[in-house]
Amino acid sequence: MRILMLSWEFPPRLVGGLGRHVDSLTRSLVAAGHEVHIVTRSHPDAPAEERRGPLRVTRVDASPPSVPFDDLVPWVLAFNTAVLAAAARILRMQPDARPFDVVHGHDWLVASAAVGIADAFDLPLVATVHATEYGRHQGHLPGPMNRLIHDVEGWFVEHADRTLVCSSYMHEQVRTLFGIPEDRLETIPNGVAVDELEPEADAVRALRRTLADDGTHLVLFAGRLEYEKGVQTVLHALERLTDKVGSVRFLIAGVGTYSDELRLLVDELGLGHRVRFTGFLEERALRLHYAAADVAVAPSLYEPFGLVATEAMACGTPVVVSDTGGLREIVTDGAGLRFPPQDAEQLADRIAEVLTDEELAGRLVARGRERIRRHYDWADVATRTLEAYGSTVRGRRAA
Repeated sequence: MRILMLSWEFPPRLVGGLGRHVDSLTRSLVAAGHEVHIVTRSHPDAPAEERRGPLRVTRVDASPPSVPFDDLVPWVLAFNTAVLAAAARILRMQPDARPFDVVHGHDWLVASAAVGIADAFDLPLVATVHATEYGRHQGHLPGPMNRLIHDVEGWFVEHADRTLVCSSYMHEQVRTLFGIPEDRLETIPNGVAVDELEPEADAVRALRRTLADDGTHLVLFAGRLEYEKGVQTVLHALERLTDKVGSVRFLIAGVGTYSDELRLLVDELGLGHRVRFTGFLEERALRLHYAAADVAVAPSLYEPFGLVATEAMACGTPVVVSDTGGLREIVTDGAGLRFPPQDAEQLADRIAEVLTDEELAGRLVARGRERIRRHYDWADVATRTLEAYGSTVRGRRAA
């Protein structure tokens, strides 16, 4: 197949799990023998045009480029103008080549371009909804911008021939919020590159020595620093946890709009000596941090999938996660421990269980790795995605 993919994140431009998902999906599709051309956001360290065999990458600036990213909605419109122009240029330049089979757009930030290019060139459109604005705000839309984003999400999936989501939780949410018929909505989980996540033992030991003293437990959070990710719950749990297990160091790996509030909370709680903000970690460094930690936490209030949990499990680290959303579906069958969202006391208890019971921790690691290999392998995810493309194309032809 020839696939035109649109995403605002793609390496080296990575913000959260969406960019890593698109990167891994693209590589898996190419490895399976398919051609992918992706249009994405520019980056100062990457060329505007790049070709790696059957993978082609086009990177664009917002048009006009003077629109600041912090002014999100105007920037998204300006970015979509540039994406639409680049995608149209790609399609026009290949009149003698086999046409593209499908357009695949990821989230509302490329909705206008995806719908526009699919309509103009009469191509089947697949939309992936990675999260919803309604869900990010725990069931309400507090302001005009939030309501606008919600409306764009609904408009995007309404115009898509097929919508993909990453969990049963998201399936029900998108179906209920936007009224998408079941035959146009499909659940395909995010994948994990299990073999790539096997850590180097010597490098892990070396990193561990720089992160914590002997006798100090290491707890890790990795992800975007946003309110809905629940890092504040871990901070409130730390004092209780220290009383139970002794010395603890909490690593917070990531960046986001809630970073300043979290730093203020660390100061208010007097946790400066126990908490370290690492900033954004590149892929290899993140894998090493997962493997060096004694336990990884995913304390989200809202979580469509839970990539952090799958990656930590693949790295051989026990996980403690909120009993919500996609995390509830991933961490099952003894693959980890769960706690009620925002319950700092129970979070401290679950982490303490892992840190004080080596036999339990070992079981969680073994079952976690087995679950990831069985259910979240990228080759399987790519195959299911291709089947969704095929069904979409056949449905369009039949119509």
